[in-house]
Amino acid sequence: MLRRAPFPRPSAAAVDKARRLLDRALGPSKVITSPDGCEAYAGDESDQEPVIPDAVVIAETPDDILRALSAANEAEVPIVPRGAGSGKSGGAVPVGGGIVVTTLGMNGIKEIDRDELVAVVEPGVILGDFHAAVEAEGLFYPPDPNSLKMCALGGNLAENAGGPRAFKYGVTREYVLGLEALLVDGTRLRTGRRTVKGVTGYDVTSLLVGSEGTLAVFTEATLQLIPKPPSVATLLGLFDTALASGRAVSAIIAAGLVPRCLELLDAGALSAVRARGVPVDARAGALLLIEVDGDPASCEAAMERIGEACVAEGALDVLVAQDAAQRERLWEARRALSPATRAMARYKISEDVVVPRTRLPDLLREIDRISEETSIRMLSYGHAGDGNLHVNFLWDDPDAGLRVERGLDRLFRAVVGMRGTLTGEHGVGTSKAEYLPLEQSPELIDLQRRLKAVFDPKNLLNPHKIFPRRGHGVC
Repeated sequence: MLRRAPFPRPSAAAVDKARRLLDRALGPSKVITSPDGCEAYAGDESDQEPVIPDAVVIAETPDDILRALSAANEAEVPIVPRGAGSGKSGGAVPVGGGIVVTTLGMNGIKEIDRDELVAVVEPGVILGDFHAAVEAEGLFYPPDPNSLKMCALGGNLAENAGGPRAFKYGVTREYVLGLEALLVDGTRLRTGRRTVKGVTGYDVTSLLVGSEGTLAVFTEATLQLIPKPPSVATLLGLFDTALASGRAVSAIIAAGLVPRCLELLDAGALSAVRARGVPVDARAGALLLIEVDGDPASCEAAMERIGEACVAEGALDVLVAQDAAQRERLWEARRALSPATRAMARYKISEDVVVPRTRLPDLLREIDRISEETSIRMLSYGHAGDGNLHVNFLWDDPDAGLRVERGLDRLFRAVVGMRGTLTGEHGVGTSKAEYLPLEQSPELIDLQRRLKAVFDPKNLLNPHKIFPRRGHGVC
């Protein structure tokens, strides 16, 4: 694990005051203060070292959140909103101590309107449960991060989550019509609308989505739905190298094809899949997992053209899943890649860089060079249709941290040099904050700091996230 300098924490007097205020406002049934109880809320799925908060509020209503915010504001201690803790950038880690407010208890699906294609949900709803509920009505909510069985919609909103289906359907922000949220001073906001169209005033809804819990705490979301596609088909394209699979991605897109998923797994990721019991041809050094949807005739035509594009780029074989069970086994293996790769080494960092799709082969070559020059094992998989790869650094030697840091720096500089971006769906959090100046100008970073100060003048709401520490930016 990489070690970062600790962040400042509130004084003992401020913590004691916050605890007294919470106990008075919410009582012991909704407030945890014991170190053992708070420890469960110390970390997330990132490499950020866990930090035990001083108190945890189990919110079941917006008023519970309001009381927690009031206590934090009066005692001047940090407060961090938390969903299921599945994030990979440190966004839910209370690095400055203080209060964590978990919204998993607010898990109601308030409405599914089949006529208007709208759903109203609370932030603690688990994404997989929401998918099941809307699909039972013949509807569809496309965003599908691979943690869908355990991640919460509030966290999806905070991180603007994506997933494999984003290539065709877009990310979370495209489906958020409106929000109810609380500012740190207790102000209640209702942003956006219920209609599909609307351009009244500034688009505050889009600003809040992806703000990583630094501007407001969500209490409700109005989400747009679409009709459920009538047919889905899944293909596997097997290749001898990741570079060959990357060229096939470019060929598929150049042919004007838009599958709903276009996932790439390199040789290391394939090893992890095989270890999970999924048989993959031993000749394959890379794989494309491709999914199309629509009416049966259009699916059939798309599969044929995609197969032709793969074969033209040297595919060893192109296979079609024969039934829904086989499709699900393939996707279970894909969704399990993150924990599967974590089991391959003592330490792991997973980055989610994005490059223009035509530069995907260049990125894969650069990853090979970084791995060779740093002697750090690396493997990649992800949403190739978006140019979004999860680049994993794996190592066992606790003294390898400097080599990993060099590799990360080299990767990020290469990505920005290819006109890419540092993060496609995980967010900045703490893990990439120091690298933000590689991609954004000082003027843009300063503007965002000033926006943060408008919403949160005391810098209490999820502090120390997104922005580099003063004087610690990348040179």
